[in-house]
Amino acid sequence: MIALVSAAAVAASIAGFSGAQAAPAAPAVGGFTPTLSAWGECAEDIECSTLTVPLDYANPDNGKTVKLALARAAATGPASSYQGILVANPGGPGGEGRGLAGFLKGSIAGASTYDVIGFDPRGVGASVPALRCNSKYFGVNRPNYVPKTKKLLTYWLTKTKRYAQQCGRSSAAVQGLLPFMTTRDVAKDVESLRVAYQAQLASNVLTASKAPKLDALNFYGFSYGTYIAQVYATLYPTRVGRFVLDGVVDPTRWWYGGNIEQEIGFDRNINIYFKWLAAHNKTFHLGTSAKKIRKGYYAMLKKLDRRPAAKKRLGPDELNDALVSAGYYIYDWVAIGHAYSALVRRGNGNPLFRMYRDGNMGDDNGYAVYLGVQCSDVKRPTWAKQKADAVRLHKKHPFLTWNNTWYNAPCLKWPAPSRARVNVTGSGVSGKILLVSETKDAATSYSGALRVRGLFANSRLIAGIGGTTHSSSLSGVACVDNRIDAFFKTGALPARQSGRRADVNCPKLAPPSVSGSSRVSAGAWTQPLHRLLMQAQRPSVR
Repeated sequence: MIALVSAAAVAASIAGFSGAQAAPAAPAVGGFTPTLSAWGECAEDIECSTLTVPLDYANPDNGKTVKLALARAAATGPASSYQGILVANPGGPGGEGRGLAGFLKGSIAGASTYDVIGFDPRGVGASVPALRCNSKYFGVNRPNYVPKTKKLLTYWLTKTKRYAQQCGRSSAAVQGLLPFMTTRDVAKDVESLRVAYQAQLASNVLTASKAPKLDALNFYGFSYGTYIAQVYATLYPTRVGRFVLDGVVDPTRWWYGGNIEQEIGFDRNINIYFKWLAAHNKTFHLGTSAKKIRKGYYAMLKKLDRRPAAKKRLGPDELNDALVSAGYYIYDWVAIGHAYSALVRRGNGNPLFRMYRDGNMGDDNGYAVYLGVQCSDVKRPTWAKQKADAVRLHKKHPFLTWNNTWYNAPCLKWPAPSRARVNVTGSGVSGKILLVSETKDAATSYSGALRVRGLFANSRLIAGIGGTTHSSSLSGVACVDNRIDAFFKTGALPARQSGRRADVNCPKLAPPSVSGSSRVSAGAWTQPLHRLLMQAQRPSVR
């Protein structure tokens, strides 16, 4: 088994890795010949490389390029069993993908016959240039997200505008990156990786027999990574091999329509979490009524607005941000419950502040790239439309509405043009696609998974019935994980059912047990793979 290697370890190693001489030239993609440096060991059982692609595929001869950081967990076994490359993306946009190489190889037995490659997309992580705008943007004790006054509305419009301006003055922007951050660009980078890797294998006498296996691409995408896969399949339909898409993006509603669905879904899911807290009153001591816990939460927001906790670092916004994770995933439900209980019962906001700090503050690369992609992918509505929608939705779904509105507001003044949306159709795709979605996923709605199933005739959908976890595969639900393993081993898909429904119904990922839990050990259930995915999605999936 391949050792599990953290994303941080791979990042530290690749930072000083330049690669040996480049392999012979690959076929051109969009008029540009991508180059892949020789692979060199950068962590245990992990090799690293860099891929040089054009900054602008429409103008590849202008001399401007982007270098993508790659990590590989190589296939094991004889060449006769080799099945090609399995490229992975953790989502975001803005998630660093290099750490997925070792994680997926260690999590899927069927992946042993693939070269599993994780990559940092353009602008992300160790890729060059990397987009960073203002690492102090997510501060402490910020004014209330809900703009009850004109002063608050002006504050947030000004703050988000300034962030967009700072991105326009960033070093990456100076190098011309911002106009070329669309998902279309990323999908073309993935094709550049495929053809460059195929050429590299063909040039080596020891691996030349493996090169034909790269006529098609295999892909594992989580969340936004599923949209990369859909755009890739639209641009290169004959190159689709075996795709697993978990937490499926609806291509017809991405981005703004997806944001609206999120605001409804997260409000539903936080109510489900409050109900779970009420069912475990003996552990959290918050009461046995979910309605009262919810009422208490909104009363706590008002209280923190008047008097922040944790040395004036935990205001209503920080509390809201800290609890958003409970709407994404069940992994940290216990830890969040203990932290929230400490605030309610003892006035101790330090545990929740640490959750906010660890999940939101620090380097802003993920947030900057999130905006760089979504502000460029498709034109958003006017501010008048967005404000009207936020006011309307907040009345019934207050948990995330204004938080999400301000999170996306820098697009109002984004210093790069919006592009035309890619029309994902599924036309001409003969490869096989396995879709995975829990039916109450708030980040990417289940209805989107059903829509994508309808677009791609050779796809199948596995549903986690009643589950609220986003991108929940490889979490130990045998009904899901065994089918993914078999799919990568043999290409086997479940039988397709008639109508607009899932092809396989599986149990949801169950919440963690509170038995024997403590404030110290709570949250330790989360496995390394899912911690990596959570870092990629939080807060960037919004």
